[in-house]
Amino acid sequence: MAVSQKIRAFLSEASWIRRMFEEGEKLRAVHGPDRVYDFTLGNPEVEPPAAFKAALQRLAANPIPGMHRYMSNAGYEETRAAIAEVLAQDTGLPFRAKHVIMTVGAAGALNVVLKAILEPGDEVIVFTPYFVEYGFYVDNHGGVLKKVPTGQGFLPDAEALERAITPRTRAVLINSPNNPTGVVYGEGCLEGICRVIRQKEKELGRAIYLISDEPYAKLVYDGARVPCVFHFTRNSVVVTSHSKDLALPGERIGYIAVHPEMEEADLLIEGLIFCNRILGFVNAPALMQRLVAGLQRERVDVEGYREKRDLLYNHLVSLGFEVVKPQGAFYLFPKSPLPDDVEFVRLAQKYLILVVPGRGFGQPGHFRVSYCVRKEVIVNSLPAWTQLARELGMEKSPAAS
Repeated sequence: MAVSQKIRAFLSEASWIRRMFEEGEKLRAVHGPDRVYDFTLGNPEVEPPAAFKAALQRLAANPIPGMHRYMSNAGYEETRAAIAEVLAQDTGLPFRAKHVIMTVGAAGALNVVLKAILEPGDEVIVFTPYFVEYGFYVDNHGGVLKKVPTGQGFLPDAEALERAITPRTRAVLINSPNNPTGVVYGEGCLEGICRVIRQKEKELGRAIYLISDEPYAKLVYDGARVPCVFHFTRNSVVVTSHSKDLALPGERIGYIAVHPEMEEADLLIEGLIFCNRILGFVNAPALMQRLVAGLQRERVDVEGYREKRDLLYNHLVSLGFEVVKPQGAFYLFPKSPLPDDVEFVRLAQKYLILVVPGRGFGQPGHFRVSYCVRKEVIVNSLPAWTQLARELGMEKSPAAS
């Protein structure tokens, strides 16, 4: 057998995102790329900020001797210090370079954290809908993913969390702004989550870590703000990347930040650095570490994303789709007009619209639309959405424009 039974089973459950993208490849071959409206991947089409390009040019013109060699497994001291300085300014907490570990993106960061904290059989709680790869990451390190439904507006329910925590719970993993909903967890939401965590830590006599996955934290709209999890519990860790805020997904550069006042923070940090090495990452990409050190206040054009969100959101709502308006990230997560979200996704393909079924995010009955595409794709897709709504007999369908 070429692969293990376990991996064979995982392959059958694997990412609906990639599966739908591959369907799109077939449609593009038949109809041409301009006639296929592909909203499957969270792969930003925008270019990195001008400051990134300028920094890259400076470094290429004035290379630092030895800049491509190994460094500490935690990353360059100067890069970690630059990130820590910004964290200290933003939080008022005593962050230092030692509290930051550079990683191979947020995915690498999550695997490092989970490897460091999990015993076999430990549970990691996520709120549905969630990024499906979380389940594979937890399994990588012997853990068990435990899914807790969200409440109204896709916000975590503190009472549901309380019922879900057991003596095996080791971490609660959150993602805000959320993929796939775009929902931002406000201060009241985080306080509710952390109140339950603190209570359960006392009852169970063990630390329960709050892991906050924040690659979209700088992509927020309408005055929304992403509260800092470090203000709600000391047993907190942030993992993030520059894939979205600097539009560098292919460069795989991110970091872990550990609350500086966490009990046994030094031991956890030592474990994270060790796991960064033994998982085979060894260290984050050297060139990217040099570049992002001075770009911690930079981000891509958020206004462009807001405009795309409004174009698509307003049109879908006008057609009768039920959608929670996202405050961040670049996704919509409408309710499927058909009970079977896969059936709806297949029907959408008839109109050359490619989206991802909600069951790919642990939430059947919905579908995800990624609007980090060119604006022209959204504009050109609007008549197709209208035709799709008409076939479904949705009440509000206007004439196609």
